[in-house]
Amino acid sequence: MPIVRLLSLPVRAPLLTVLFFVAVLLGNHWQIVQPTFTSLYGVSAVWFWCFVLLQTQVVVVFCTMPDLLLRQVSLLMASSRVMTLVVTLLVVITGGIYLLKLNVLTDVLILASTLLLARLDLIRIGVLPAAGICLVLMSLIVIAGIVAGTLLPHPSISLSAEGLIAA
Repeated sequence: MPIVRLLSLPVRAPLLTVLFFVAVLLGNHWQIVQPTFTSLYGVSAVWFWCFVLLQTQVVVVFCTMPDLLLRQVSLLMASSRVMTLVVTLLVVITGGIYLLKLNVLTDVLILASTLLLARLDLIRIGVLPAAGICLVLMSLIVIAGIVAGTLLPHPSISLSAEGLIAA
């Protein structure tokens, strides 16, 4: 019976399916952007995909376990005023430079909002897995979607091929 409940999860919590399709779209977008990014910044394709997967894992961890993560940061900041200043400056400066310089703010916001909505949908149906299990589940959905998105063809190639056939 638990297998049936697990298999019916995308039907009972449709935002998990939306999360998968958002990850597919982001994976396809990153596949399209990858040649431009690698030539502009002079990094290899392997480093680009490592960067993308690291970025998505950070977003998944932050959105899947916000209570545990923020509790630890709050305890660290409560230890002294110096630690509060250091942590705040580190987060603001590093996060601001990262999000604004590399133009990834929209990707991060789209993925984060979809993850949070999927978590709310799981809570709505009464599925409250442990934080580690939820992290693994969300990571698998997002990474499977990114991989599926990279396997899709470039959208403009199919349009230009149709134009060649029609002409």
